Amino acid sequence: MRLKENVMRWVFAAAASVCIAAVALICIFLFANGIPFFQKIDLFAFLGGTKWAPDVNDSGSGLYGILPMIVGSLYVTAGALIIGGPIGVLGGIYLARFCPEWLRKALMPMVALMAGVPSVVYGFFGITILVPMVRNLFGGNGFSILTACILLGIMILPTVLQLTYSSVRAVPEHYFEGSLALGATEERSVFRVVAPAAKSGILAAVVLGIGRAIGETMAVVMVAGNQARMPKGLLKGIRTMTSNIVTEMGYAADLHREALIATGVVLFVFILLINLLFSALKRRENA
Repeated sequence: MRLKENVMRWVFAAAASVCIAAVALICIFLFANGIPFFQKIDLFAFLGGTKWAPDVNDSGSGLYGILPMIVGSLYVTAGALIIGGPIGVLGGIYLARFCPEWLRKALMPMVALMAGVPSVVYGFFGITILVPMVRNLFGGNGFSILTACILLGIMILPTVLQLTYSSVRAVPEHYFEGSLALGATEERSVFRVVAPAAKSGILAAVVLGIGRAIGETMAVVMVAGNQARMPKGLLKGIRTMTSNIVTEMGYAADLHREALIATGVVLFVFILLINLLFSALKRRENA
């Protein structure tokens, strides 16, 4: 028995080390290939420039401003969070505390299946259903920020819902029973006692939903219009940072390729800041 415990301890340590090494290698690759770009192009011109016109011939006349892609990423991420966040949180609370057992057993596998659907399938759904719907209801050509927000809102639902469900179910049952014993209704007990007790997990669900939305690529490419310009309205097309990378990396070379890798560095920093903010909120809550 002692030998088995030692073996499994080393197995788990090796698995954790592989995960850490993978993240470290990604960081090294991004920064090693992205930082040299900033020695050739001014950082503020890169982050604040509104024109993206790469020089495919490497003649030195290219314009590398990613502000439209940064703003586009923030727009679709915020829109997805507004649409999918409340539905996912409330849906998770419903499944955890109010849903009949027979219905929960039917719905949870469906939610898990949604999480496993490839993003390109969501993209086809967006092209065939959401784009015509937005075009008919609101005008424009349908390939727009609004369509991307709706699609991403649907895509983050499984993540937010499942983690919210798990967090609420993890709250000790005596919290709920004690609230009922004090005379509170079932709904009041859930939303005033159980949900606040699960606040840390619910916040983690929302943060992971944000990470899924800001990092999504293929579905956004298919429905957002893929236009590298400053957003001019919800019914106009945009391009996100991830879309910019996947669209042009196939033929990029030299400075153009370095600019795309530098865009990946900016995206990595965005996600890092989101996670640091989440960690700060958790520490403040536990203090």
